[in-house]
Amino acid sequence: MQHYEYKVIPAPDRGEKARGAKTPGDRFAQAMTSVLNRMAREGWDYVRAEMLPSEERSGLTRRVTVYHNMLVFRRPVEAAADRPAPPRQLTAEAVEGKAPRLESPAAPPAPEAKAEAAPEPAEETPAETVTETAETKAT
Repeated sequence: MQHYEYKVIPAPDRGEKARGAKTPGDRFAQAMTSVLNRMAREGWDYVRAEMLPSEERSGLTRRVTVYHNMLVFRRPVEAAADRPAPPRQLTAEAVEGKAPRLESPAAPPAPEAKAEAAPEPAEETPAETVTETAETKAT
């Protein structure tokens, strides 16, 4: 199956000045011819012209629908054999049989216990603190 990529460009608004083009229609035809030939040199095939609506701002809050004339081109994309296969994606479909065994990475070693833990100081009550302070002042 043939696959294409597309390109859309705005059609010329005015004709080009050219030798032998005397009427506005001749000038416009010359402008279209130059656009079509330029795209053909780049490998694009002309498909069709489209008039498409576009909503644009007019002033601060108002919106207006404007119609643009667009030219549509296409060119074939490389054959599927030339492109690398897309990466496989996970699916919800299960394969028949046992599920494969998952190997977990090695567990990190347990933190080592401290060889000698310093004894924690006993908490003093406020009354003992006051008594000690009074005794130290007396001496």
